[in-house]
Amino acid sequence: MASLKEVKARIGSVNSTKKITGAMKMVSSAKLKKAQMAIENISPYQSRLNGILNNFLATESDFQSDFSAVREVKNVAIVVFSSNSSLCGAYNSNVIKELNNVIKAERANAVQNITVYPVGKKVKDAVSKIAGIESVPVSVELADHPSFEGISSVTNEVMAKFLDKSYDKVIVIYHHLKNTAVQKLTTETFLPINLEADESASANLGGDYIVEPNKAEILESLLPKALRTKMYACLLDSNASEHGARVVAMQVATDNANELINELTVLYNKTRQQAITSELLDIVGGAAALQN
Repeated sequence: MASLKEVKARIGSVNSTKKITGAMKMVSSAKLKKAQMAIENISPYQSRLNGILNNFLATESDFQSDFSAVREVKNVAIVVFSSNSSLCGAYNSNVIKELNNVIKAERANAVQNITVYPVGKKVKDAVSKIAGIESVPVSVELADHPSFEGISSVTNEVMAKFLDKSYDKVIVIYHHLKNTAVQKLTTETFLPINLEADESASANLGGDYIVEPNKAEILESLLPKALRTKMYACLLDSNASEHGARVVAMQVATDNANELINELTVLYNKTRQQAITSELLDIVGGAAALQN
């Protein structure tokens, strides 16, 4: 059995860890609120933009764009979002696992070249260990400090390479924040874009438009904006999900620390009681020996 000194030292160590995890939870909670505000700020713009697109597409059923061109898939680009640091549960490991599954599936479909745009240090390190994959450098700062300008450079590059047929398909992998406790890992086809109108979105928009010069040209100019906004929304969603996952992870760690402290306290009390009992027995035994 451990000595009283050892048990007391362990209790102190766990208490210190508990203070750290509690502080990290508070910091992550504050960052999560900030990230959620950023999502709330971009949502009305994105919703309105998608509504306009759906409204136009509903009346331009024969509209086609270079961004919607479906062709034989030989070259694939994957934009994948992770965090720069750990201590957020299975957040990063799930992203890396999904990336490996997507790569495996694409290779099974006879894809010749796969290029990965890793947003976040954790997935960047993982991609460097995957054989036969080209990795395009992306600023790791985007994972901690999302910016529209920063992610737009990535979006512009994949759009340009899709148009010149360097890429036949672009996939995004990110976490969608449903609530603080639930982050849904999502894999979507970013390009080619689906131009089928969403009837519910266009119906909610309401109103008519006076369009100059014509709807087709307006749609062609709006699509890149919609794609850049979509990628930015993925970045914000991923950032918020990271903080949500870290809040949960730190709460679990704090709860485990409390349980361990309770167990160690019981052990400390038992050890102390045993030591006192042993000392009393020694005293009683010594007194009995003197009487004899």
